[in-house]
Amino acid sequence: MISSLPRLAHRAFPALLTAWVGGMLAAAAVPIHAADFADAQLDRAIAGTHRTAADQARDPYRHPKETLRFFGIQPDQTVIEIAPGAGWYTDILAPFLRDHGKLYAAHYAASGPDSSDYRRQGRARYEAKLAANPALYGKVMVGDLPVRSFTDIQPPGGADMVLTFRNIHNWIKDGHLDDSLKAFYDVLKPGGVLGVEEHRARPGTSVDQMIATGYVTEAYVIERAQAAGFKLAGRSEINANPRDTKDYPKGVWTLPPSYVEGDRDRAKYAAIGESDRMTLKFVKPAAGGK
Repeated sequence: MISSLPRLAHRAFPALLTAWVGGMLAAAAVPIHAADFADAQLDRAIAGTHRTAADQARDPYRHPKETLRFFGIQPDQTVIEIAPGAGWYTDILAPFLRDHGKLYAAHYAASGPDSSDYRRQGRARYEAKLAANPALYGKVMVGDLPVRSFTDIQPPGGADMVLTFRNIHNWIKDGHLDDSLKAFYDVLKPGGVLGVEEHRARPGTSVDQMIATGYVTEAYVIERAQAAGFKLAGRSEINANPRDTKDYPKGVWTLPPSYVEGDRDRAKYAAIGESDRMTLKFVKPAAGGK
């Protein structure tokens, strides 16, 4: 696995330490490493009482701490969450980044040719959720998903990280995967990270089958990301599920949490759990880098 040290690793940062230990920093204090601080902040966000019991029940399938640490997230970064849905990951990212970083949420547009009633309603519910708890979400900046390019999300100097969770199959179906990946590349600063989690198809699965089932081959994601300019920086099996046979009547949506077949074979699908997923880390090369 290719990885890089967190940019704050092995350095003390007194201002953050002060907030963490409640103002007890002294001149002779032992330095706190960035990885330790990030871990503590993630633990706090994941354990937060604002998260519903239903959302917390999905942690064993989604491994949020391990996934975000694999991507190398730090609490002082500028992060763009792509297509956040109802906000499962926003509930973790918002408190994690609130004090020292910045979180943008690129949701489906509220209007325009790429919108729909389902997507408009989803965005309205998401924005209502943020508005209902300004102490937690008041600094989240909501903009539009980049079908071809970012319009209202332009972080000064570029973003440190772009994150997408189980969205790529939708963009293949909608016909703008390549344009969206290029938009992610353009909005990142040199050295920035694209973190991808996606339902994983068997090798050799056709694009038509990817669209029909929601499962995408790892090779296809890597190929398209590299075509956009990214370099593969790491793969992880954090979100793998060997029980997932990927041969269901209605694709990945047969499994939890969707259960599109209702009560039919529900116990069987519950025992399988959520889908087998790839977890990939890509990097935008530094200027002149390869």
